[in-house]
Amino acid sequence: MIDRPLLVRGPRLGRRAFAAGAVALAGAGTARAQAMLPLKIGVLLPKTGVQAFFGQSCQRGADIAPALLPELGYQARFELMNADTETNVDTARARAEKLINDGAHVLVGPFDSGAAGAIAQVAEQRGVPFVINIAAAPQITEQGYKFVFRNFPTSGMLVTNGFSLMKDMFAATGAMPKTAVFMHVNDTFGQANRAAIERLFPSFNMPFRILDTIAYDPAARDLSVEVAKAKATQAELLMVVARLNDAILLVREMVKQRWEPMGIVSPGSPGMYEEQFFTSLGKYSEFIVSNVPWYNPRSEVANLLAQAFKKQFPNDRMIGHIFNVGFTFEAVLGAVDAYQRARSTDGKALAEALRATRIEKHVMVGGPIAFDAKGQNIAIGSAALQNRNGEPRVVLPATAAEATPVFPIPGWTKRG
Repeated sequence: MIDRPLLVRGPRLGRRAFAAGAVALAGAGTARAQAMLPLKIGVLLPKTGVQAFFGQSCQRGADIAPALLPELGYQARFELMNADTETNVDTARARAEKLINDGAHVLVGPFDSGAAGAIAQVAEQRGVPFVINIAAAPQITEQGYKFVFRNFPTSGMLVTNGFSLMKDMFAATGAMPKTAVFMHVNDTFGQANRAAIERLFPSFNMPFRILDTIAYDPAARDLSVEVAKAKATQAELLMVVARLNDAILLVREMVKQRWEPMGIVSPGSPGMYEEQFFTSLGKYSEFIVSNVPWYNPRSEVANLLAQAFKKQFPNDRMIGHIFNVGFTFEAVLGAVDAYQRARSTDGKALAEALRATRIEKHVMVGGPIAFDAKGQNIAIGSAALQNRNGEPRVVLPATAAEATPVFPIPGWTKRG
């Protein structure tokens, strides 16, 4: 399904701290910006299917952009053309084609690595820039594409950051597991993370050995066999690369089988810090650690985004959506920023502008938004989030910590 476009019609200057910088970057006055054609942004997300929660969460980040970008001083007009990939690679490819046929000048999305790979092929063939919000499979930016730009870490970057944060957690708590078992979803994202772990693990001198690696279907309705197999290894640590629904199933089965490792840690995957994870599992969601890219609470843009989210979605908690909202908003921001500098909807002109991107003030942890020769932003960092009192809290790095890490974690029956 492709929704009707949302049009942002005129320039509206807001907070002075950002307006002056953004206008200067644009190098064009209000009258000239008004004369430009609106940029049509095709937003591709899985709003139905297994990953529907993530797609709907990401959509909020795109929906906030029309109100917030003018406040940051961006004067260029743009339309959002929203499409549902239905958590299906073939559908994602078909919807990308349709959006371009319907006039989209740039594509944004799609949360999923498999879908991102398919959309990237379409974008490259059609000469339409594609700005990836969330998708980690490294091969996406290893094809020599000229129209693909990713503002998200690769699997290798996620795992590298994740292992470093694990070692920091062991050092901070004085507890070190000697063995681990690795469980992961068997989709494109999970396989890419597995490959990165197998490649990088030997060089990190981790204190534990990986006793077994167990793959499973993210759409599985029963993980009893996989959990029983993992428990049988008697590993002291569970490393997991999960999605949302399977992560909930996994923890429920661990409770049922009374498997209590020293900790559950993701080296870099979604699911276990989402609001639905907390509401579904209650006390059993506590103390799990996710080493992931996260928003920068000291960023003024992040704070403005949080205010806009609260205003536009008063019944939702921002903390449960910040990862998806933040990266999706930044993808739209990148597209509009490039358009305002290119002053053209031509694909080649937009791609050239994207290659010259340098956005200092943004939402997520890391350096300026910028792309290397492959179209990859290599300056994105990670934080260690530990679930505490019903929400993810930063426990590492220490300079950004909101709480101290707990490891080993309390057993299932020892929680309030």
